[in-house]
Amino acid sequence: MKVADQFPSKPVLKQRVKRKNRKFFPFTLKMSPLIILKKNISATFLQCLIVLVLLNLAIVAQAGQQKTFCNPLNLDYGYTPIPEFAAQGKHRATADPVIALFKGNYYLFSTNQWGYWWSEDMLNWHFISRKFLKPGTKSYDELCAPAVWVVDDALFVIGSTYSKDFAIWKSSDPRTDNWTVAVENFQVGAWDPAFFLDDDGRLYLYHGSSNLNPVYGIEINRKTLQPIGSSTPLICLHDDIHGWERFGEGCDNTFLRPFIEGSWMSKHNGKYYLQYAAPGTEFSGYGDGVYVGEHPFGPFVYQVHNPFSSKPGGFACGAGHGATFQDKSGDWWHVSTIALGVKNNFERRIGIWPADFDKDGILKVDTAYGDYPCYLPGTKKEHFSGWMLLNYKKPVRVSSTYGSFNANNAVDENLKTYWSAATGDKDEWLESDLGNVCEIHAVQINYADQDAEFLGKSLGVSHRYQIYSSQDGFQWKLMIDKSANKTDVPHDYVELESPVQARFVKIVNVGMPTGKFALCGFRVFGFGKGEKPTAVKNFCALRGASENRNAWLKWQMSDNAIGYVIYVGIAPDKLYSSVMVYGANEYYFRAMDRGRKYYFQIEAFNENGISEKTSPLAVEPQLEPLEQALSTGWVGVLKLISQLMQKLPIMLGT
Repeated sequence: MKVADQFPSKPVLKQRVKRKNRKFFPFTLKMSPLIILKKNISATFLQCLIVLVLLNLAIVAQAGQQKTFCNPLNLDYGYTPIPEFAAQGKHRATADPVIALFKGNYYLFSTNQWGYWWSEDMLNWHFISRKFLKPGTKSYDELCAPAVWVVDDALFVIGSTYSKDFAIWKSSDPRTDNWTVAVENFQVGAWDPAFFLDDDGRLYLYHGSSNLNPVYGIEINRKTLQPIGSSTPLICLHDDIHGWERFGEGCDNTFLRPFIEGSWMSKHNGKYYLQYAAPGTEFSGYGDGVYVGEHPFGPFVYQVHNPFSSKPGGFACGAGHGATFQDKSGDWWHVSTIALGVKNNFERRIGIWPADFDKDGILKVDTAYGDYPCYLPGTKKEHFSGWMLLNYKKPVRVSSTYGSFNANNAVDENLKTYWSAATGDKDEWLESDLGNVCEIHAVQINYADQDAEFLGKSLGVSHRYQIYSSQDGFQWKLMIDKSANKTDVPHDYVELESPVQARFVKIVNVGMPTGKFALCGFRVFGFGKGEKPTAVKNFCALRGASENRNAWLKWQMSDNAIGYVIYVGIAPDKLYSSVMVYGANEYYFRAMDRGRKYYFQIEAFNENGISEKTSPLAVEPQLEPLEQALSTGWVGVLKLISQLMQKLPIMLGT
């Protein structure tokens, strides 16, 4: 069946648009201004008419202003500039983000973008094209894991380096490419640098990225921007105690020792929060931990709630190597790296999550439903909009399929899998059946890179598409029109001005920036009209003495649930970590500290809503005999020795 057979012809669509726009005006002019004047209509009336029209337009514009966003962030990500990294296919990539609030605007820098973004609202980001490496520098890493900080009336930036010939740049108006050199050759070779300006005006640098060495700190002269003294070791990993710090997707230290990297410093109520990323950027468990101290150089104590930022489940996994910052209202946020890793281990995206400090000073980040539509800063205090995913693993029809990149990959809530059409031509399409008529509030269109042709940043390219809705699959209405879009929107997110009632949603390609028309996530959000799941039954956590950093979580499947959210914490009122699980009734949780008591809670969800949470489940650490003895001091050790002596004849067979 041809696309033209399923949709109204262009003249009909134009006619519909005219009728839609007409309803916003209080009445319709049917006479020319000359005729009106001939009928003695005063100039005052015309002025009032103009005012009314302008007021209507203002109301329409206000109604169209989005209040929500959806991770991954919709940025015009550059493509990896490193040829070796593109051996399995050219692809977009960035990571290691930092956001700084400067003169009322947000500035976002990340790895290898050949520029940076600024925004007034954290929704609409404007790219500024610029290269910061000096001519002749032999490196593909243009601002790899950059440091960005504000001092006085300027924004400063430098990229990672082990050499001492990188420049520090500054700008008093970074909304344009207006930068000058603050320091020609910065005399600290610092990878993953982070600068921190204390309340007393002293400036500090934290740095390090290694699976052997610790995170270092050094004071920087605020006037010369050169080091005072030498770097001091501050913190290192203890993956023998902290389960989440173990390397690998299964937290089993496969292949390599874990990495500590991505330093960041925040200050709250007089305490210093030294943050770090672990165990590796490639994994869904990549997160950020924190140590707390009374001085910029410590000593630091490991926070009992760690990692404070993590997102091991759901559509967009990973929430490590980031930066904690405050918005214009003083609310805290955390920007961090999302793992993708399909065409290369360093294929990644960026996400933003709300952060806060609780009454006990514990730093936390809320990633529950963090890749569903969430409220922007300054809109509402709660984070999650409540709009549910309407098309998880629902039936899909497509115009064509390339190779084994099957249609259902576009709705399986896995950022790593995708559907690809046979071409990138106009009129390739994908249709999603929601199963029933639902109330649609937003759509996220996540493109995949199939046969892309770019290395590095691509300017002046765009995604163009149209999205139609239907209640019966035969009569279609234009719901979103981006056919004339002129921007690069690889993770486009559209919040509708008013909800749409529909069962079928279809996206039709109009133009691609490069490669084939491919989608790794066509996600429709809103409310279904059925029953939400009942509370989960028979939830349990199996935690043994052989490895008490791990727990096997099990529960009874809910008949009408599509997924579950597990909450984890160190106390019943501190369940700050979460894991989203789709289509399963078990999860292997490997992020506990050895010997620490944890609490677990679970809820079920579907397209209609979220169930009640179960009561918090306490899980005690089960220790091996020697660990148990050591935990109770010398008395316990002597008791263990006595028990072993009593068993010795049996062990020897005498």
